[in-house]
Amino acid sequence: MHPNNTISHKISHFLQVAVPRGPIQAKGLLLSSIRDPNPVVFLEPKILYRSAVEHVPLSSYTLPLSSAEILRPGTDLTIVSWGTPLYTIETALSLLSSPPPSLAEFIPQDVRKASIEVIDLRTILPWDREAIVDSVKKTGRLILVHEAGKIGGVGSDIASVITEECFLHLEAPIKRVTGWEYVCVSFLLANVAPLVHILTL
Repeated sequence: MHPNNTISHKISHFLQVAVPRGPIQAKGLLLSSIRDPNPVVFLEPKILYRSAVEHVPLSSYTLPLSSAEILRPGTDLTIVSWGTPLYTIETALSLLSSPPPSLAEFIPQDVRKASIEVIDLRTILPWDREAIVDSVKKTGRLILVHEAGKIGGVGSDIASVITEECFLHLEAPIKRVTGWEYVCVSFLLANVAPLVHILTL
């Protein structure tokens, strides 16, 4: 799903939303979604159809909705994401710990040794508040990564809750790495153009 077309932040205010990162997770979350008595929107990132290869068990199994998975434990920083961006995070952390010669001079040795916890939310509503709160209280830092735009995204909600619940534990502001923002052209023409005209008088 292209970042500008993502609907996760639009529907995550009133429905359960599951976003798998790979085939094994997709099957487990899909079966949980089907068996759940409440409506669940199941979002499959299209890129996973061609890029993620896993041996999916033939037997029936489920993965719990609203339960995050810690992919990599750490103590210095928490990174929270879901779906496709987790592969980008994995690549970035690999480059951080073992940078190629062209990047080595820009990455200090102590940064390369950072202990970074990576959490896959799996469902963005309801999201696993306890897992993130516990992690941030341990690490003191949080980066949220998602494909949707920064404004009105799920990351905004998570950042708000974590700020409220972990304020005294945070050692740095929460950061968000998101998709591109887009603005409706008709909105710009209707609102910004008249303002610019007034300011230039």
